[in-house]
Amino acid sequence: MASGPYIEYNDHNLTVLDACEPGDLLEFCRGLYSHWGVYIGDGQVIHLTGENDGIGDDLGNPKHLFSVWGKQFNKALVKCEPFLDIVYDCKAEINNSKDKNATPGRRRDIVERAVSKLGKIGYNVLWNNCEHFASWCRYGVAESEQVKGFLTYMGIGLGAAITTFMVAKRATATSSSQQKRKY
Repeated sequence: MASGPYIEYNDHNLTVLDACEPGDLLEFCRGLYSHWGVYIGDGQVIHLTGENDGIGDDLGNPKHLFSVWGKQFNKALVKCEPFLDIVYDCKAEINNSKDKNATPGRRRDIVERAVSKLGKIGYNVLWNNCEHFASWCRYGVAESEQVKGFLTYMGIGLGAAITTFMVAKRATATSSSQQKRKY
């Protein structure tokens, strides 16, 4: 039986590809994060990615956490590539879920926006990543739910750390004060 990176989700991904319409947003689930692109038709996707990171092949290492789809952050560009080259060994989904709260552009306009950005572009994981790019193409607003979620959890974590520190400091001060009274 055949195996390998393309096999696990192959049937699913081919079904997704068959269902795609120009202007659809595609989410490629990569474990800890998702990569995003805009379907433009004929099996092609425009996405914000990076130049090869020197790993030795044309794909780089898509699971490397300090890169965009295995490519270096500081060398990002908007590229048009075949869906099947981008999907690699992950599961793809059509994800136009923001349509519930935002009005998408006309399909032709979404594709034109994506095409207009082909070439080198800046990248910032918090303010200008692949999800920001795809969202801007479809809705005219660059947003990333992944970043919002991350910042929310970071804020909660920071709040919990500060609270813990303050409680511990107060408990230490109270204990120290009580010990001084004994003498």
